[in-house]
Amino acid sequence: MIEISTSATTTTLAIAGDLDLAERDQFPEIAARVVGLRRQLLVIDMCQVTFMDSTGAAFLISLADAGRKRGGATVLRGADPRDLFVIEICGALELFRIDAEHHCESGVSESGFRHPDGAPTPA
Repeated sequence: MIEISTSATTTTLAIAGDLDLAERDQFPEIAARVVGLRRQLLVIDMCQVTFMDSTGAAFLISLADAGRKRGGATVLRGADPRDLFVIEICGALELFRIDAEHHCESGVSESGFRHPDGAPTPA
């Protein structure tokens, strides 16, 4: 489930559940709505995301890229290290600002994911 909310300068996407191939049918409509709102800041709240694959990452990357082309910024809030790793593997982590100060209030716990080489996860 993806919910969209807005303020004068910000669009917030709150994502719950899986962000993957099974959900891709809704991505074009959501992207069109977000782009149509034309806010300078897009905040993607991932506190309730339980799984993200490369299809979900491509969706987020397309949103961030569209915002960047308009001079805006995209913030990932509450992203699990495994989700950041998927975006990093796609070569697009630099499109996002990572909100490292946010602490999710949800019951979804971090995965404990570590890079295969033992390197720290992106922050």
